Amino acid sequence: MHILVVTDQHAESLGGVQVAIRLQRRFLERLGHRVTVAAPALHRPGYTTARADREAYIDLPSHALTRDREYGISLPGARTDRALAAALARLPRVDLVHLQGDFWGAMIGLRAARGLRVPVVHTMHNHVDEGTRAVTPLAPLAFQGLRLWRSLALGRPRGAVDRSSRGAWRYLAELASEAALVTAPSAHFADELMRHGVAREVLVTPNGVDDEAIAEVRARPRTPRVRPRLVWLGRMSQEKRVLEFIDAIAESGIDADVALHGAGLLLPRVEARIAELGLADRVAVPGPVPYRDALAAMRDADALVQTSIGFETQGLTPFEAAALGTPTIFCDPEIADDVAVTPEWRVADASVSALAQTLRRAVGELSAAGREGLRVPDAAAQRFLQSTQAARLVELYERARIPNAG
Repeated sequence: MHILVVTDQHAESLGGVQVAIRLQRRFLERLGHRVTVAAPALHRPGYTTARADREAYIDLPSHALTRDREYGISLPGARTDRALAAALARLPRVDLVHLQGDFWGAMIGLRAARGLRVPVVHTMHNHVDEGTRAVTPLAPLAFQGLRLWRSLALGRPRGAVDRSSRGAWRYLAELASEAALVTAPSAHFADELMRHGVAREVLVTPNGVDDEAIAEVRARPRTPRVRPRLVWLGRMSQEKRVLEFIDAIAESGIDADVALHGAGLLLPRVEARIAELGLADRVAVPGPVPYRDALAAMRDADALVQTSIGFETQGLTPFEAAALGTPTIFCDPEIADDVAVTPEWRVADASVSALAQTLRRAVGELSAAGREGLRVPDAAAQRFLQSTQAARLVELYERARIPNAG
């Protein structure tokens, strides 16, 4: 098969979805399939597409969306259609379009699928409702704007739309109406999409973790320590609750080393809060790191701390941590249910005090466990690997190509 993946952001930009797309492409190609990824051209200074990736990427006309030029936007319309069609004309016939975006990528991909007359699989990665409400009090107006934009780009929905869907869910339902299959990266988000009328059936297609990277990092010895090490990874933004985590560290008084890997709008406030609370001797901010370095940090840690609640559609880092043998302190019980390994620690509620209490308990148990610490059993890692997930994707693609599969 030749699969055209269309997404909101370039696969080489920073983000969990981008990591998942790169992995899916590599493992699908190993199974003999061709994958082409169409996304906004990347404006990051100094970036050039690696030679091995040039034939796999279609860089769509785009405008930089963020000040650091890491993210861009491509406008659905005739200009983008022409650029995509011209690039595809030089490639083998496309058999299926896999949408892995919920905004301009979805609209561009649906327009392309109509022209190509091929089925669509739509993986919904973004909790549009929760994410929008987290950043603006004008979320209802934003949802109306998204529906209007979709209407201008695509016209009337070409499939049935559940009338019970509202707001952001209605917007997603209108996009999903043209898909042969709709999927989500976790059971809890699939349930939420169905509960809000986005689609009658939403299949679960977890983002896997890199088999080779996991094997390489697991082979490294963990470094000696005198006290437990906790690690946090992610974008430093409000919905990730990184500031609440820092407050909980201070309240808990734990005797542990903590590393915060990532960057974002809250980085200056994070650094200021650490200094203000006198935590510099315990909390380090290494900043963003390459993927393998992030995996190595999780492998070397005694526990990962997952702090967002109700925002993640999967929350990949706890899956990666489990594959590496590292347990997680969970603030989101739904992510904990999806990972479903032991040991684990669950925070009772969304308060800083509850997180502080769980940090004390986890660090106490880790300290008592001694030098080797508490680890996730090796046998639990297999189901998180990308090789397992790629075979599942192929099954879904074949199902989508059967007429009336949706």
